[in-house]
Amino acid sequence: MRFLVRDRLLGFGDDYWIEDEHGEKVFLVDGKARRLRDTFELKDARGRVLIDIHQKMLTLRDTMVIERAGEPLATIRRKRLSLLRNHFRVSLVDGTGLDVSGRILDREFAVEYDGELLAVVSRRWLHVRETYGVDVVREDADPALLIAVAVCVIHLAEQERRED
Repeated sequence: MRFLVRDRLLGFGDDYWIEDEHGEKVFLVDGKARRLRDTFELKDARGRVLIDIHQKMLTLRDTMVIERAGEPLATIRRKRLSLLRNHFRVSLVDGTGLDVSGRILDREFAVEYDGELLAVVSRRWLHVRETYGVDVVREDADPALLIAVAVCVIHLAEQERRED
């Protein structure tokens, strides 16, 4: 399953559609303005909220939290003691985790679970300017979660770049 994301710097109040490979609108990333922390909702085409994404307040390292139906699903932060600046760890509530590594700012990275590839984020396949693809490789993977992970790591990397 491949999804196309219009590449905008995420900010307060930014909304944009994510389409499938056939050009059908599948998910809406709804940025929430006038909040103390960065907050986004991932909605389906009917407007139902599938995933809430928000920045965790008062942490030493920038952290984002993904929730589904009000329950925590995952926490995302830059991996500690990594030689690569572009390496993030997604801690799932069941105690497992996902690794995200690659060139985040270039939109060229992979999401893995226990060494197995789940998704690839890339601009290489696309000829449309300011667009990147999220290619969900495994059939049993949760596309909404993987898109939310991509949105979070890109947001955190962009935020860190602005602070440097």
